[in-house]
Amino acid sequence: MTSTARRTTGDQLAVVSQTGPTVTFFDAATHERLDVLPMPAQPHELCFDPDHRLLYCASTYRSGFYGAHQGRAHELTVIDADTRTVVDTLDLSPDHAPHGLALDRARARLYVTVEATENEPGGIVVIDTPTRTRVGRIPAMAPGPHWFALTPDGTRGYTTNKEAPFLSTIDLERGEFTGRIEIPGSEGLAVSRDGRYVYAAAPKVDNADAQPGIRVIDTRTATVVRTLPARGPVMPVHVTATGAVLAGEIRTGATTDGPLGRQLPGVLTVFAPDTLEPAADIPVGVFPLTITSSPDGSTAYVSGNLSSTVTVVDLPSRTVLATLEVDRQDVSGAHGLAYIPAPTA
Repeated sequence: MTSTARRTTGDQLAVVSQTGPTVTFFDAATHERLDVLPMPAQPHELCFDPDHRLLYCASTYRSGFYGAHQGRAHELTVIDADTRTVVDTLDLSPDHAPHGLALDRARARLYVTVEATENEPGGIVVIDTPTRTRVGRIPAMAPGPHWFALTPDGTRGYTTNKEAPFLSTIDLERGEFTGRIEIPGSEGLAVSRDGRYVYAAAPKVDNADAQPGIRVIDTRTATVVRTLPARGPVMPVHVTATGAVLAGEIRTGATTDGPLGRQLPGVLTVFAPDTLEPAADIPVGVFPLTITSSPDGSTAYVSGNLSSTVTVVDLPSRTVLATLEVDRQDVSGAHGLAYIPAPTA
């Protein structure tokens, strides 16, 4: 780890290692490694529930990755964020391959995207967080829904779809699929702080037929009103507390070392609040997959899957504060992230 030390706050950063398979906890201020917790095979994403101080971890495949795996998993591991111990395992069967996680605190609901089964299209499983029980399933009408995001009022949700040429729109009050917004197969997803816009990374990383970028969708008209530029494919998208839009771009070399080409260090692109003009490009780890930020929007965290690192970025100065190293057993390393504020008295 390389680091510029900061004042201790008691906050933590949790990081999935896909082939660890683990969740590693770091001190968010000093960047010290605090603990490493074993997980079931192929953990992917994390979601922190601050009301119950629980961390949810989705296990997606038994091994491999989307489109080239050796069996789909169906577990959510529930972790006590303060003791850093596993307290429950939720079985999503007959659904499988959970990917994206999103929390509605007001309604105490956790939304989990799952891939299609033999009998149903891909969709969103709904979990009641006080009881940790399944209370519903909403179809996304696509085989591989990935990220899920909801508007601040919790009434509408959106899913990106790996290969389906549309973004699914969901009425969360009725629990229904309501329509599709035409975009190429998509990856990362985020909603603006006021709920007016959705930001979707498209196309899917191995689709060379469409121009890469971030589609800006007006939620009132359900139409694409702008595309934020990108020089390479974009995987994760994130909106900070200050309204900045962060995008993780994949960069490749001229030679081909595999199906996705020779991978180079990725880039975190910062788009300014309000104008959404590109404000900074900051080097990060190889193959960025997930972005999160501190509650005040001052610090960004970017996981690099193929370098198995997390790049910690000070956004006001646009400088790298630390590079955190995450253990792995195979090619795929650092994946999902969750920022865990210290408990309040």
